[in-house]
Amino acid sequence: MVSRTYWSGLLGSAWEQKPVVWLTGVRGAGKTSLCQALWDAEFFDCEAPRVRRLMADPGEFWKKLRGKKVVLDEIHRLPNPYLLLKTATRRFPSIRILVTTPVDLEVTPHVREVLGKRLAQVWLTPMTSRDLVDFGNTGLEHRFLRGGLPSFFAGPTLPEAAFQEWMDSFWAKDIQGLFRIEQRDSFHRFMELLFATSGELFEAVRYADPCGVSRTTITKYLQALEASWAALVVRPFSTRRAVEIVTIPQAYVFDTGFLCYSRGWQRLREEDFKVLWKHWVLNEICAHLQGPRVQYWRDKRGHEVDFILINPERGIITITCLWRSRDFTPRGLQAFRYHYPSGPNWVVCGDATRASVHALPKLKVEFMSLKEMIERISARPHQEQWTPQMALD
Repeated sequence: MVSRTYWSGLLGSAWEQKPVVWLTGVRGAGKTSLCQALWDAEFFDCEAPRVRRLMADPGEFWKKLRGKKVVLDEIHRLPNPYLLLKTATRRFPSIRILVTTPVDLEVTPHVREVLGKRLAQVWLTPMTSRDLVDFGNTGLEHRFLRGGLPSFFAGPTLPEAAFQEWMDSFWAKDIQGLFRIEQRDSFHRFMELLFATSGELFEAVRYADPCGVSRTTITKYLQALEASWAALVVRPFSTRRAVEIVTIPQAYVFDTGFLCYSRGWQRLREEDFKVLWKHWVLNEICAHLQGPRVQYWRDKRGHEVDFILINPERGIITITCLWRSRDFTPRGLQAFRYHYPSGPNWVVCGDATRASVHALPKLKVEFMSLKEMIERISARPHQEQWTPQMALD
């Protein structure tokens, strides 16, 4: 079993601060394996009927586990997980609990109400650059084509059939059960279309006719994919200026492997790396900031900035993703900085080895490697907080 050092450290840090850790992430990201590697914790598979019977009386179940670390894998399979957690935190505070589930805490408000400040969330994204080192294969072409689900990445061949099997399992175990969606064929069609158009502006009307459902239903489908981490919805940054895109989000497939599968790519061309690099950078940002705190900016003339990060210490940071630094053009940045002049501009390049500063008219741009960007966003001077768009009006 591969030791995933970044994620083990993140879990350990969260567990030191809070008695309950909510480990979430898309199906197949490796939540169960990560938990099974915790040798000092009692592991319970909540999908097993025998285990569910043990938990029928929460008081009796927890009484035998005083002072221990406990993993509840797939806790959403229980008929009343909230009662189980409530009993543990109120009657047995010495127990440290780690639960796994494929859904974001934001769509489970009952858990927050029950546990409040005793709860921390860790979002296990598809494999990051740190994971590639742990798995002993840092080749980006391999990672882009296979994707970041560990079983797909480490398999002996390109798992083309496994992608479809994953989508079937995702539908049956996560979507149908958790979100009460019954139209299997239209939902699958929507997933295929969304994954193939990953990174583009999301307008529900574009998918309604091909999927044979209403725009309202398409919006519901996207919300389910976002809540279960299968889609990353990047919302626009704006202060509601007349020239800006204000409400239309961009929707990204959760992983490069599914992007390649949906587009039929089995070998990558140079232009494919340009698209995949942007998805790769987004995955790293999400893994290290631990939340969908990234935004994008676009005006009605088509000027665009790939990603926007907001931080009280550093201001408004722009991130431009380029596979090759020679492809840089400043028009999008210049248009953005005309309205928002303060803040650093980072260009994250696949061919950059060290950071370098380029001074353009009224614009300073820093070219850097992905490693440099990770180091900068991972730093926490003065307990800095990365947030979605602040009130700038």
